Amino acid sequence: MAGPVHAYPYTAAPAVTASGPSPFSGCTVGQMLPDSVVYPNTEVEPFVAVNPTNPDNVIGVFQQDRWSDGGARGLVTARSSDGGLTWSSTFAAFSACAGGTGQNAYERASDPWVTFDPSGNAYQISLSVSDLLETSAILVSKSTDGGATWDAPKTLLRDTNGLNFNDKESITADPTRDGYVYAVWDRGALPGGSRSDISEFHSFAYRGQPMFSRSTDHGATWSAPVAMSAQNVFTLGNQVAVLPDGTLVDVFWTGRGSGLQPSPNQNFIGVMTSRDAGLHWSPVTKVANFSEIAPCGAERVCDPDTGQPVRAGTNIPDIAVDGDSGRVYVVWADGRYSAGARPDVVISQSSDGGRSWSAPAKVNGTPVPAAAFNAAVEVSSDGTVGVSYYDFRSNDATPGLPTDAFLAHSHDNGATWSEQHIGGPFDMEQAPFARGLFLGDYQGLDSAGQDFLAFFSVSTADPNNRADVVSVRLAAP
Repeated sequence: MAGPVHAYPYTAAPAVTASGPSPFSGCTVGQMLPDSVVYPNTEVEPFVAVNPTNPDNVIGVFQQDRWSDGGARGLVTARSSDGGLTWSSTFAAFSACAGGTGQNAYERASDPWVTFDPSGNAYQISLSVSDLLETSAILVSKSTDGGATWDAPKTLLRDTNGLNFNDKESITADPTRDGYVYAVWDRGALPGGSRSDISEFHSFAYRGQPMFSRSTDHGATWSAPVAMSAQNVFTLGNQVAVLPDGTLVDVFWTGRGSGLQPSPNQNFIGVMTSRDAGLHWSPVTKVANFSEIAPCGAERVCDPDTGQPVRAGTNIPDIAVDGDSGRVYVVWADGRYSAGARPDVVISQSSDGGRSWSAPAKVNGTPVPAAAFNAAVEVSSDGTVGVSYYDFRSNDATPGLPTDAFLAHSHDNGATWSEQHIGGPFDMEQAPFARGLFLGDYQGLDSAGQDFLAFFSVSTADPNNRADVVSVRLAAP
């Protein structure tokens, strides 16, 4: 059972660099267009998972050698056997640079995600793509030794026609059903003719039908992918969480589908639920409207000094469940507290299995008018809710864009929040540029008992290594 409500400061260990020199530095594939730029030794968009059978075993995944116009040379796995104090690296064959051959010799890979099942097996998932994004595929690889080695990836879905594009996948092992693992993603479907401009592919990739596939045998086989909703919706950032009673809750951002809509207010965070391990899904339930951010657009914020976009994935939600009470928490960042001028991190919660949701409440304690974004949420074993994020509170008139990382924590189900600094400041203007200054559409956060482990990217001043991934462990008293 969760412990008594009490606010306390965590002891934050010094940040440990989890990434290192690129193992793909000699790889020459992946050039899409003549002006495509690769950022060597640069690691972005990390995610992290703690082994439930051995909390000292932690696996983090991230994009390695990011390209300016989508994806990376491959996905690298960072593995720790001492709770995040030290890290070693390996990788699954999700791309040609990572050893993929034949059909799996994809030029790029993106959107890393990792999960552990109750037996300690790890599963990671990739969006792997060809030159010009004409082929997109969802691949899964499994590790039975804590991330030291990974098996040959299995393909859940592969589209080659250029009219469909798979995007923003995630993977979740079921803690209540032995052997069950769930993969969800967005599959764009473009009626009519194909597009020739690469930017059109990028734009379309952020809209699509929510798709689902599952394994019931510890990843040995996977079901044929199916659409989760017959409604005319475009979704982004699908992610499944599992309640203590086995109910699945899939969260996502959704915008309008094509054609006439019943309401002009179709831009919101939503969920669908399943009580039979994903065989059937409920209609979409609205968590809250998404409040747009201007002038840089829904997924971006603005560099307050230069006006250039910072790609921040503000409309991509994250979800966590209290394993005792079953309370569900969803976080994202939007402009509701600033009339659209900048994003703040907000949280909504459900105590009835996702059927109803609280009004969004502000989480970040940013003391000045400055953007906060890239929110991740987790619940520790004593019921503490942790939310990590970046913000620009340290920025001033001097050159550069100082950026800090924080963990906010609540010991009363989100009624009140305390905040701790966990990283920075680092200069966001040194980050790689991929449709905006880019450290990832999301970052990683997990819990180990009462502790939290934050896993996030920081930019550097080295032009040959624009960003590293660091881990920070926050120990409860």
